[in-house]
This record gives sequence, structure tokens and C-alpha cells, in this order.
Amino acid sequence: MNIFILNTGRCGSTTFIKACRHIVNFSAGHETRIRMIGTERLAYPDSHIEADNRLSWFLGRLDQAYGDAGWYVHLTREREATAASFARRQQFGIMKAYREGVLLEGEAGQSAHDLACDYIDTVEANIALFLKGKTRQMAFSLETAQADFTAFWRWIGAQGDLDAALAEWDSRYNASTE
Repeated sequence: MNIFILNTGRCGSTTFIKACRHIVNFSAGHETRIRMIGTERLAYPDSHIEADNRLSWFLGRLDQAYGDAGWYVHLTREREATAASFARRQQFGIMKAYREGVLLEGEAGQSAHDLACDYIDTVEANIALFLKGKTRQMAFSLETAQADFTAFWRWIGAQGDLDAALAEWDSRYNASTE
């Protein structure tokens, strides 16, 4: 059983995996195979939970590899907060790749916020389309993380220290600075 935390990034995926590390019957990782290509890119071990926002660009191959056998969590955060976080990171990472590689520099005068919103809308649409017809999927909101994580824990039959896992949501990991 493999579980994939599909997300845009900047929405709590690092914290999600920190919480999952209190589960003893699954391994958990954040962006563990990002430098791999081919079949190795998606060759996750069995009983593994993976969060990687780049999976939104591999959804066709993820479907080929796991299809309806995978378990999928759609992790989201309020759009404006996510966009503001991405806008602060416009010069590196996925925002730079999106602006320079996908949009080929886009239109002159586009704000970092507008580019971030376009990226978010694109990724959210990709995830929504991928999830159509999947029988094992769960919506998860950063704004209701502790309640949603408790439901996630039960949904996957997790074993371990739920209280310690929930306490992870009280910390901010990988936060963007102003």
C-alpha cells in the first residue's frame, strides 16, 4: 500500500511527513526520489507515504505505476496564503522553473503573485483531473490539519503515536520568510 500526498507545495507537506514519521507501520519521506529519472523516479518501497509537489508533473506516470491501487491525499492550503509564500520564493525552486522553463519567462510585467496563482491553478487542475475515478482519495486541508490528520490516521490503519504526530502540526517547518 503506497500513499501519495499530492500538493502544490507551500502547504504543509514537510509537516505532513514529520507527522507521518510517528507511524510505525509505514515509512514516510518528503521528496525522496526527486533526482531520479525513468522507472526509478516512482519506485517507492511498499508501505510508504510520500509527499512531493513535483509529482503533479508525473501524474500520468504515477497512474501507470500505481493507478487505482495507490492511496491519494490531496493536501491544500488557503490559496492566497500559498500564493504569498510562493511569491516570496520567486527566484528559486519550482517558481523559477515554472516561470523560466514552463512559461519561458511569461509576459513582461507579471507579478510574482500572479505567477504563483497561475502555478497553483495549474497544479490543482492537474491533481483534480488525476483523482477523477480514484477510489482511494482523501481531501486534506492545512487549515484543519489536526482533525484531518486524525481521519487520515484511521483511514490508512496507522499504528504508532498519534499524539506525537498531532503535535507536529503545532510547529512550522520550511516556512518562507518575509
